Amino acid sequence: MEQGIRISKVLSEMEKRILSSNKKAYYNYEIFEKLETGVVLFGHEVKSLKQFKVSLANSIVKFFNGEAFIENMFIAPYEHVSTHVIDYDSKRERKLLMHRSEIIKIHAKVKGKGFTAIPLEIYVDVRGKVKILIGLAKGKKIYDKREAMKKRDFTREIAREY
Repeated sequence: MEQGIRISKVLSEMEKRILSSNKKAYYNYEIFEKLETGVVLFGHEVKSLKQFKVSLANSIVKFFNGEAFIENMFIAPYEHVSTHVIDYDSKRERKLLMHRSEIIKIHAKVKGKGFTAIPLEIYVDVRGKVKILIGLAKGKKIYDKREAMKKRDFTREIAREY
């Protein structure tokens, strides 16, 4: 029975459609913990997202008054948007949908232990909802980055030989 649960979990993860990934986050940070959250969006933003017109580069998660917000996430304006949307800010703050206990836990780690909350990827889940994967991370030192590059080059070289 355990194996059936694992297989169904893998299938559900495969069905999600990744819209954008923050590749620089994996290079600049060491990820310790990951958390899936929802996000509050306008309808035309969702349509633009589903056309893959989104970027998570330089975006970060901030906490204000017991709520979590994502800053600097770029969503391009939708071409066929209605005329009533005149002033659209493509990098506005967007509220993240998280349980209060999750917000308190992550905010305590960010505030006290020197972690940074960064978005890792944005995707559409199996039910059609837009989700953001947030990671608790610490910045890598320069020598850590060089070591990671050496390891990656070494694995590529081995893969080429076989």
